[in-house]
Amino acid sequence: MSNAERIFRYLFDPAYGRFHHFLARWLFLRALGLIYFSAFFALLFQIRGLIGPQGILPAADYLQSASGLGTLRFWYAPSLFWFSSSDGMLMTMCWIGLIASVALVANFWPRATLFVCFACFLSFVSTAQDFSGYQSDGMLLEAGFLSIFLAPSGFLPGWGVKQPPARAAMFLLLWEWFRIYFESGIVKLESGDPTWRNLTAMYEYYQNGPLPTWIGWYLQHLPHWFHIATAALTLMMELLLVWMAFLPRRWKIVCFFIVTAWQIGVIASANYAFLNYLVLILAFPLLDDAFLLRYVPPRWRGSGTYMLLDKKDKESEEKLPSINEPDAPATSRALAIFPSAISAVLLTWIFYVTVVPLTQMLWHEVPLPLKPVTVLEPFRIANAYGLFAVMTPHRYEIEFQGSNDGEHWVAYPFRHKPQDLKERPRIYAPYQPRFDWNLWFASLGSWQQNPMVPRTEELLLENDSAVVGLFAGNPFPNAPPRFIRAVLWQYWFSTPEQKRREGLWWNRQFIGAYAPTLTRLSDNHFGIVDQSRQ
Repeated sequence: MSNAERIFRYLFDPAYGRFHHFLARWLFLRALGLIYFSAFFALLFQIRGLIGPQGILPAADYLQSASGLGTLRFWYAPSLFWFSSSDGMLMTMCWIGLIASVALVANFWPRATLFVCFACFLSFVSTAQDFSGYQSDGMLLEAGFLSIFLAPSGFLPGWGVKQPPARAAMFLLLWEWFRIYFESGIVKLESGDPTWRNLTAMYEYYQNGPLPTWIGWYLQHLPHWFHIATAALTLMMELLLVWMAFLPRRWKIVCFFIVTAWQIGVIASANYAFLNYLVLILAFPLLDDAFLLRYVPPRWRGSGTYMLLDKKDKESEEKLPSINEPDAPATSRALAIFPSAISAVLLTWIFYVTVVPLTQMLWHEVPLPLKPVTVLEPFRIANAYGLFAVMTPHRYEIEFQGSNDGEHWVAYPFRHKPQDLKERPRIYAPYQPRFDWNLWFASLGSWQQNPMVPRTEELLLENDSAVVGLFAGNPFPNAPPRFIRAVLWQYWFSTPEQKRREGLWWNRQFIGAYAPTLTRLSDNHFGIVDQSRQ
């Protein structure tokens, strides 16, 4: 066996994989199944209103606009919704994704169920337009795709002791985890946002995020030294501490517990859907079986589990395949390594595509070929990350209101966004209310930049059931209102005194109209109402 083949097998052939990461892989794949489940479960109640035929941004319209690309449309918009984007098809894909994610949690045919979850979620992300522009979607697609190469084969693989975790796949998952932190730290410094440079970024963080929690309310009122300290610790963790992942075993374990505690704090203080849960489980490869086995209940410790710590396997962990290993016939060897060769091409491609943006962050003029990067972009499996590069200084909220006389306006109640000043902000992550999320982002720009807002106004004038279902209730259940408008409020947390005396969690101030007031004309078209009537 040549040196090149030895290295190739060491990196990509599961037969020479990481013999002391069976439990870490098992835990990671079960947790990934739960995250996939949360993503599909949330879509089950929203997808028709978001991208259905009568939704806010119909997938059919988007796919029609891409049809001019010819056969390339299947690459640049990779989605099973090309077959159909009807409500029935959308719901079917959600149910298939849900069932596959449950099977993944149950460890039934994990490699196949991972592929099904990935294909279903990619189908949504590729056609959801503004409703899938989040970094968390790219994180899940990247982790989900890499996990296909990590998972053991077979219907009921158990711990998968006959097929150790492939080194390249394990490394790339940890590489994704590292990049999420490190690239986020870099963009904070490169953005020029003075709040990160003077460590005041956390002063208004808890109230100005997309969907705050009640724990965030209490953290917001802690002394300034606490916010300065957390800003400094954030930069230290993202830029320095994560390098511990590449140090010896004990350092990795310490790193795991530090970042896990940090992610739990973020989960409690802000609703970022499944993002922080995913970042948390991506750290599982930092742990090995020698550490995890002590927490496995004795009744679960079958003979296969004890193999995890077999001395011979542990010794072989750090060794390349033997140079004296007998060579099989050329045809047999080619067939045997073909799956690993496919893995090698795809995983090496992903590694290159992820190295390019990180390198460009540090060296802007680096002369690297960009074609491999752009070709892979539609699949969202090799991404650049950068969380909270610029902090939001104020909190604005868009509110839809209906009226039959143009004078008395009734608000459509949201399910998750702040609205009732006395309602306690809830914790509901990993559930992701994409409509509510997008309205927060839309509030930072104009309605011309966010066509989903006037489109929502139009659909409310029709009492469209799928879109009305995105709200907590319908104030016009019998007939749609004559007029719909979108207005803008500024929100901020109440003071402890206000909460104690009046039970307020929020304060708010009316800013004005966000988008034109619309009405439905006699010819069933929509018209803009004179702003003076508001």
